[in-house]
Amino acid sequence: MATPLPVASPGPSVTAREATLAHGSHVALRDASFELEPGTVAAVIGPNGSGKSTLLHGIAGLMRPLRGRIEVGGRSARVGVSDVAYVLQSTRIHEHLPVTVKEVVTMGRYAHRGPFRPLRRSDRASVDEALDRLGVSDLSSRQIRELSGGQRQRVLVAQGLAQDAPVLLLDEPVTGLDLVSQRTILEVIGAERDAGRLVVMTTHDLGEAAHADQVLLLAGHIVAAGPPGEVLTAEHLATAYRQRVIRLDDNVLMLDDTPHHDPDEDAVHPHPGHTH
Repeated sequence: MATPLPVASPGPSVTAREATLAHGSHVALRDASFELEPGTVAAVIGPNGSGKSTLLHGIAGLMRPLRGRIEVGGRSARVGVSDVAYVLQSTRIHEHLPVTVKEVVTMGRYAHRGPFRPLRRSDRASVDEALDRLGVSDLSSRQIRELSGGQRQRVLVAQGLAQDAPVLLLDEPVTGLDLVSQRTILEVIGAERDAGRLVVMTTHDLGEAAHADQVLLLAGHIVAAGPPGEVLTAEHLATAYRQRVIRLDDNVLMLDDTPHHDPDEDAVHPHPGHTH
């Protein structure tokens, strides 16, 4: 694996100040306040419909808060800012999209060059390094539709890395993948953190969250935020997951429903008395 490119230190933090995000009339995340620091991995967890994917949309600038603010490096989050790379799940790729692996990863440079300007040597180097780090260089000429789910997900993460952004957003990056793809992506996440970047990832896996530096536990609002040891407590998990958590002595067994892939399903009904 190639050594990750360093970023300027310190990179930008991501801050929310009483931010409320909604899909139409349905509030998905209410009055969220937190600060995520560079050089860390932040895990976003919670049951289906808790606002996880919606929060990533807000940080990426794809959704504007109804009220409050979400800031990246002290500026309001907005689409097109090169500080943020957003990697969706591979299940959202159209199976008949006629593009090669290298073309998909090269799209990651559009934030810097635009889709119609020729690539510089540095752009091509970023693309090649991203392909190498995710172990998909040998698949460069393959059509994206020909790949397995794990391979497609690694290609999408490579596209995110090619952007050289100091903030990397990952929507359930290893859910349902083969072991090789899981290990490769998790190693890259650790390397990005070590290089000073902020990685924000949604997950349904408490084990993954326990290995993060910061955790946001959601249930339509922020139940708890902070280090894993302070957030992943029986009390906080019971509040977020309700009857889907059973406590057995000192262990907690989480019973969650199947992960979803539609961000609109994150929407929940507004709190009584909430106005838009």
